[in-house]
Amino acid sequence: MRAVRRSDLQQVVAIDATVTGLEKRAYWQRIYRRYGVTGASEQRHFLVAVVHDKVVGFAIGEVRDWEFGSPPCGWVFAIDVDPLARQGGIGARLLSALAGLFRRAGVRKLRTLLHRDNTLILSFFRSQGMMAGPLIPLEMDLADMTAAGAERKR
Repeated sequence: MRAVRRSDLQQVVAIDATVTGLEKRAYWQRIYRRYGVTGASEQRHFLVAVVHDKVVGFAIGEVRDWEFGSPPCGWVFAIDVDPLARQGGIGARLLSALAGLFRRAGVRKLRTLLHRDNTLILSFFRSQGMMAGPLIPLEMDLADMTAAGAERKR
């Protein structure tokens, strides 16, 4: 496990594209600039797992404080392992490394959000000891909000 380098970015993009079916190069370049270059700090982390000079996984997170009324906590917003390298404990080591960085920053809780249908990542996080927390995600479709606002103006 180590901090990401610019030379790792293509392999991160490839892992993500393999898993999601979408190549999001521009997105990953923005994430790298925020978490890999300027973000490398006590607050933001972009880690990669490397085996035989090949990136086989990554984890990204940051310390966020007082949002949603929550004391400082570590948020994991991306973690993935190349499907050919799974079942070897790489995801667990990435999560553990990120948790260690958060602990050193004084954080006592680790959180994430995931889609309820993503059973693979849900199973992974549960196997690492994570469970439902006190926050409830809420959302609304902004297109519906715009249409409702137009109706009220009539």
